[in-house]
Amino acid sequence: MGRFVLRKRADGEFQFVLLAANGQVILTSEGYTSKAACLNGIESVRKNAALPERYERKNTSNGKYHFNLTSPNGQVIGSSQTYESQSGMENGIASVRINAPEAPIEEATS
Repeated sequence: MGRFVLRKRADGEFQFVLLAANGQVILTSEGYTSKAACLNGIESVRKNAALPERYERKNTSNGKYHFNLTSPNGQVIGSSQTYESQSGMENGIASVRINAPEAPIEEATS
């Protein structure tokens, strides 16, 4: 099972990552000014992850792929890593859809 890891960054903002069962980062959030706002972001990921229309598929200028998970108002709530292939990106989306809804939250200690 995947998990969310919430941490406080060096700049004082809070951020979460969604990890797959193998520990690979599959989604990264923006920075949030408060822990409560970051937790709200995690809840938004949980609610929107199962909805195919919430995924924006993107191409980079060097021919690679990535995606954003968006909220109903179009705001980006999480971004993927860069993938070498479109199929890799689709696998990443499938992993978010599977892992996010029930993923527990851990707080990083460092």
